[in-house]
Amino acid sequence: MAALEEEFTLSSVPLGAGPDGLLGVEQSDKTDQFLVTDSGRTVILYKVSDQKPLGSWSVKQGQIITCPAVCNFQTGEYIVVHDNKVLRLWTNEDVNLDKVFKATLSADVYRVHSIQGTEPLVLFKEGAVRGLEALLADPQQKIETVISEEEVIKWTKIFMVFKHPVLIFITERHGNYFAYVQMCNSRVLSKYTVLIGQEEKSVVQSFAASVDRKFISLMSLTGSDGCIYETLIPIHPSDPENSQNQKVVSSLLLKTAASGNARCGLALSILDQDHVAVLGPPLPASRECLSIWNIKFQTLQISKELLQGTSGQLWYYGDNLFMLHGKFLSVIPYKCEVSSLAGALGKLKHSQDPGAHTVPHFVNWETSQGYGLGSQSSESSKRVLRRRKMEASVQAEVPASEQLLSTIKKDSEKHIEAELRKFLAIKRTPDFHTIIGDIVIGLLGRCKREPSFYPRNSLMQLVQVHVLSYSLCPGLMEVALERTDVQLLQLCLQQFPDIPEAVTCACLKVFLSVGDSTLQETSVNMESVSGDSDAVHDEKMEAQTEILQNGFNPEEDSCDNCERALKAKPRDEVEETASCPVMPKRAALLNAVLRSAYSEAFLLPHLRDLPAQHSTLFLQYLYFLYLKCSENATMTLPGVHPPTLNQIMDWICLLLDANFTVVVMMPEAKKLLLSLYKFVKSQICICSELNKIEVSFRELQKLNQEKNSRGLYSIEVLELF
Repeated sequence: MAALEEEFTLSSVPLGAGPDGLLGVEQSDKTDQFLVTDSGRTVILYKVSDQKPLGSWSVKQGQIITCPAVCNFQTGEYIVVHDNKVLRLWTNEDVNLDKVFKATLSADVYRVHSIQGTEPLVLFKEGAVRGLEALLADPQQKIETVISEEEVIKWTKIFMVFKHPVLIFITERHGNYFAYVQMCNSRVLSKYTVLIGQEEKSVVQSFAASVDRKFISLMSLTGSDGCIYETLIPIHPSDPENSQNQKVVSSLLLKTAASGNARCGLALSILDQDHVAVLGPPLPASRECLSIWNIKFQTLQISKELLQGTSGQLWYYGDNLFMLHGKFLSVIPYKCEVSSLAGALGKLKHSQDPGAHTVPHFVNWETSQGYGLGSQSSESSKRVLRRRKMEASVQAEVPASEQLLSTIKKDSEKHIEAELRKFLAIKRTPDFHTIIGDIVIGLLGRCKREPSFYPRNSLMQLVQVHVLSYSLCPGLMEVALERTDVQLLQLCLQQFPDIPEAVTCACLKVFLSVGDSTLQETSVNMESVSGDSDAVHDEKMEAQTEILQNGFNPEEDSCDNCERALKAKPRDEVEETASCPVMPKRAALLNAVLRSAYSEAFLLPHLRDLPAQHSTLFLQYLYFLYLKCSENATMTLPGVHPPTLNQIMDWICLLLDANFTVVVMMPEAKKLLLSLYKFVKSQICICSELNKIEVSFRELQKLNQEKNSRGLYSIEVLELF
């Protein structure tokens, strides 16, 4: 049973508001306070229980607010964007918005999202997402284009899943809808084509969404038939490497919830798992109404006529619904009890607002003829019966995953390992990756409760299934780092596509600091390391004599000798080659770091925390890899999936950028830095010479094009300087 209580007015619509009503109503850092942003120039902070404003701020005449103001829950500051690109931050003590902090961004902002537990996120109109702190550090940074040229963002929402922010936004192009799911902690972006309704191209009036641990439930209220459709969108893509433009199909959730001919549009909000609020006329000729529906039992619970009309906008927070009723912002408290058949049929006693009415107590489940329902198809009742049958079968037989989770809580490591092997041999289901994630979380939970419990073999087995990601089980690498389990860390680096840069750098520190004796006793995947490393790993990195690789001779340090450097000496004249500064097992671990994905801007701050000795050792190893690459014409390393030349050079640049002022003061790093300096200098000279040759070839090409204009016989003299 649901109830709508007496409506009260919070404020009148400001005179400066545009024809579209309000831009938004957002929660403040106080439970009872809300930020109301009109579509003109004003932001007002209201306290709902007192029905009075606590503060008001406006931008200058000629400026216009372009997205709703939000509260930064971490700092208590307010954030608003005006004129699409100008971002303002202020507090309750500030009076004039023109005198508060301002940042002018390089691209148009669609929306600023703020939620408890994370920093605010900025969604740009081109689909890119940035954290507020990173954006304020460099407001003019380049913003990439994520969506296609003709796509337009229609709706967006943010959730917290496993303590990490997940952002979804819906775009539209030529009547087709697309859903983008952004895992903000790992920057994994998935795109889905959303097929809504029975028509080829349905016009969606309103979107709403809720989330559980596995799926985002996207609800769409269409304007063509007034029905509500549900689409289940995976939070974690089943195939992260191929997570672009997958198709998801909607199913009919509620038929004829509102008339599609509403003058001011329709609005939809999800109140709980069984109830939704719909704003719009139930019939084409009727007045606009605010209705609460029970989607589990397909019944209209309560409806309230809005005699003064609405703007087709609806917001809800806690137990309050916010909407524009006529020229006023109104608040309607509501209550939704636990869903039951008696409540859905109106058999429970409940007080009501005199202006509200419920459906008749008797509902025909085959035809669903009732108050304002129209003719309901038998599809809904069949779906309910199918759901009941599924629930009954689940109760009769405990799933294998539930049995395994129960085993994890109490049994020994060996028994868990045996049961896990049996479970992995069973045929996989569509939600297999989320089940594996739950199993890993169950194992990690017991690890934290019992320090002596560490099912290493089981965790390795689960990672090797190739369905996990960092965002699905963020605690896995944390536990491996605590226990210095380098083999598991190496496997995670090779398998997970979305590891945060802080974790990657933590792995690098462990790989560089773990002792040789410990590594000697550890099993490590050696596929990325060539077989000849064993013979040379105990030697020290020495200066090279007469080594010529890629036009680089370490002994040559002047541009006058570039011409001689271009004349490569035969390989048999090379007397001494570079030796690997680390043992082969450490090299294999470092190769896993080199091949992992990262963002330079996020990685650099963490690299600055590397100890100077570790930075020098890693630079020596990277320089060794470069010399090994230069020994063959293909510029590649031997082994299976070794680091590429580009990856090696990128990491050398990153380390020097992060730690140059520290490394340059270390005597043991002097030879290495000199070698790198001479290498860069010689490369610059070679590029200069090649540029000169390019000019000569360009002139020859021009002469060749003029041949047709000459006679049958000619003598030409070409002078190359």
